[in-house]
Amino acid sequence: RALLAKAGLTKNGDAEIERRVVAERAAGRMLLSENGFLRLLGLMKAPEASSLSRQSLIDQSRLSGADLDRLSLFDAFEHDGEPYSFRDLILARKYAGLIAGGATWGAITRSVHRSGPVASLTAKSLNVGSQHGRADAIYLEGGQSELDGQLLFDLGAATQGDDTLEDLFTEAEAAEEGGDHDGAAALYQRCLAIDPTDAIAAFNRANCLRGSGRAAEAAHDYARAIKLDPAF
Repeated sequence: RALLAKAGLTKNGDAEIERRVVAERAAGRMLLSENGFLRLLGLMKAPEASSLSRQSLIDQSRLSGADLDRLSLFDAFEHDGEPYSFRDLILARKYAGLIAGGATWGAITRSVHRSGPVASLTAKSLNVGSQHGRADAIYLEGGQSELDGQLLFDLGAATQGDDTLEDLFTEAEAAEEGGDHDGAAALYQRCLAIDPTDAIAAFNRANCLRGSGRAAEAAHDYARAIKLDPAF
């Protein structure tokens, strides 16, 4: 990650990383991400079991193989290699949209790292850019979206009439951040009762259910989120 941060300070930094990656792989060396190395040493817990192959992730997200490998190498996904998870697929779809909108893999990765652990990225933060016509927006910070250090737009205040749902969603996010997965799942369910078309609430509820060990229910809500919004 230090290499990635340093590369961001130079004009051709990311291109140099790409050149080095190609050279190392051509020499037959196996490359590990930082998280992958820590997991190999037993210093970091491995993510939950997953089943998506590299090719399946590429086919379903339309992310190029090269960009997938670079993003994986710099830990922009929960898993540093195949098999990938359903959450990784949603991230891959978002990253593919960002790249189609002109963002680079390096800018995306640096922005994701600044936002905190990949597992903390919610559907709301990942989806907000496309909802407001800005495909290059990755996450929210203080009401604004950011990509590679540049503030993009101010979301402004919620419209009148949305207060109840907005407050409920905020309460659910707070419960999720506090580790109360069961309580957060119940609150997201209340959001869905008000707005059954809210793919974000469905996705976040799935994350909470997974966090509380309710894998089967989580899988149902992940599928629901994709059905409600195929762009995830």
